[in-house]
Amino acid sequence: MQVNKCVGCEAFPCLDVNHDCYLVPEVELDPESVSLMMISEAAPKESKDYYYAGAESLFEQTTVLAFQDAGLDVDTVQDLLDRGIYFTTAVKCGKIDYSIKVGTIKECSFILEQEIDLFPNVRIFMLMGDVAIKAMNYIAKRKGEPRVIPAGSTYKIRGEDYYYLGRRTFPSYLQAGPSFFIERSKRKMIAEDISDALALMD
Repeated sequence: MQVNKCVGCEAFPCLDVNHDCYLVPEVELDPESVSLMMISEAAPKESKDYYYAGAESLFEQTTVLAFQDAGLDVDTVQDLLDRGIYFTTAVKCGKIDYSIKVGTIKECSFILEQEIDLFPNVRIFMLMGDVAIKAMNYIAKRKGEPRVIPAGSTYKIRGEDYYYLGRRTFPSYLQAGPSFFIERSKRKMIAEDISDALALMD
């Protein structure tokens, strides 16, 4: 299965993101092999920095480092895919400003919902940052579920047990992009959250 052939945006109604940076994973994979889905914020400004763009990709470099920090012996995103870990973004277009409007997150959550439904064996979701958390809460609401992650600062709410349709869900910080190299305290917490998630895959 190639994800971008199954889901995507056709209308592009959102005005606060860069549609030229629109990306849905083109990676070819067996959907039944995925047990952990990591959802980050938005597509990068340049496609060469996306998860599946190769070793020079910024998203690949910071994400692999995050998993190495958590004690996993991996060198590439493909290594992680081979372990059943899939990566995507909540918003499929690139950011223009620092923040993304809630209307855009809600609109793009419909695509994310369809994307999640492609993977029947996912047992763990990692929501990397506020945008991913908000998107998942919108999806849960549409399905008649309570919000997955409560309101509050991530450092206060992480470490508790949260679930989306019975599947364990971790709120954490953004691991994809340049901020990962700067915010050392968050990097440590990201590693802890990934380690906790990986323990559930054993």
